Amino acid sequence: MKIFTCDCPKQNHLFFESVICNSCGRLVGYCPDLGTMQSFDPGKESGFWKSAQAETEYRQCENYVEHQVCNWMVPADDQNTLCRACRLNDVIPDLSQPQNIEYWRNIESAKRHALYSTLSLNLPLTSKHEDAELGLLFRFMTDREPVSEFTEPLDGQAPVFTGHNDGEITINLAEADDVARTRIRIKLGEAYRTLLGHFRHEIGHYYWFRLIENNPALLPKFREHFGDETLDYDEALERHYNNGAPADWADNFISPYASMHPWEDWAECWAHYMHMLDTLETSQAFELALGTSIPSVGLPTEQRDTNTIDILLKDWMRLAVGINALNRSMGMPDPYPFVLNNSVQKKLQWIHEVIVTQ
Repeated sequence: MKIFTCDCPKQNHLFFESVICNSCGRLVGYCPDLGTMQSFDPGKESGFWKSAQAETEYRQCENYVEHQVCNWMVPADDQNTLCRACRLNDVIPDLSQPQNIEYWRNIESAKRHALYSTLSLNLPLTSKHEDAELGLLFRFMTDREPVSEFTEPLDGQAPVFTGHNDGEITINLAEADDVARTRIRIKLGEAYRTLLGHFRHEIGHYYWFRLIENNPALLPKFREHFGDETLDYDEALERHYNNGAPADWADNFISPYASMHPWEDWAECWAHYMHMLDTLETSQAFELALGTSIPSVGLPTEQRDTNTIDILLKDWMRLAVGINALNRSMGMPDPYPFVLNNSVQKKLQWIHEVIVTQ
């Protein structure tokens, strides 16, 4: 994530989630068309805001105005009332339940962060409302009572599973609750489980569907790195949850779950590639990069190349050790409890090639 600043005299720092400048009090929001946070003054007409930096007018996303769950802006000449991120929503939480608004706010924050990386890499991104065949939609639902910390079933509600299917990503609302998510993580013996991680993983499934599945030039190479995706997924899932990961999973996979099926291996590696890029960009922005430049992070596709992955991996492995050590100094768990074995590095290298050459 880049460092953003307000246009005020103090050049106040803005976070990606900011809605107001704490120094000058201006409205601020993220403009996906510009790829940056902007500060705004009131426009000539009510409901329109003039960008202090770009001298153009925007409107707040409808979900920004009505529910305060979004801080992305919509260009004034765009006929959509929702921003580019919120247009991807198909099902939102039941807002008749007051506590759901905070869960939705958490979900939207993680979703926008994941989409920031997607848009920065110039990956194709359309809504199913615009492209029924290749578009993307999000569904945020739950099968349990939020007031019970997601332990009591909702009457008449079928089970809701976080996952991807044909361009539709479902996120169970329980993942937005720290207690419920931690309970699941411990039950499954996972080292890492976050909302942002879920979005990056499921978006990885979407890009396998969009970039790889029907691409005769890429599918054979995918199978070379990840295996035969035609293996029965339901059987693989049942075997994984009944028997666990193979004893030697750490020799070839980034996580036990990645060993379950080639699709999951791809999605896990995709998520880690995004973790790596985003965290390296943040460390570089705050002048915490460890010794080398990172020419591919945050740059347009035409300015990146396939050779930069070696630099990224080298810097990432050094940075990951450093941030783990910093957390231990604060008595906190490792933020990156993973090891990039040689097999995983090759998979990350190929994902990098797919992204920079698409």
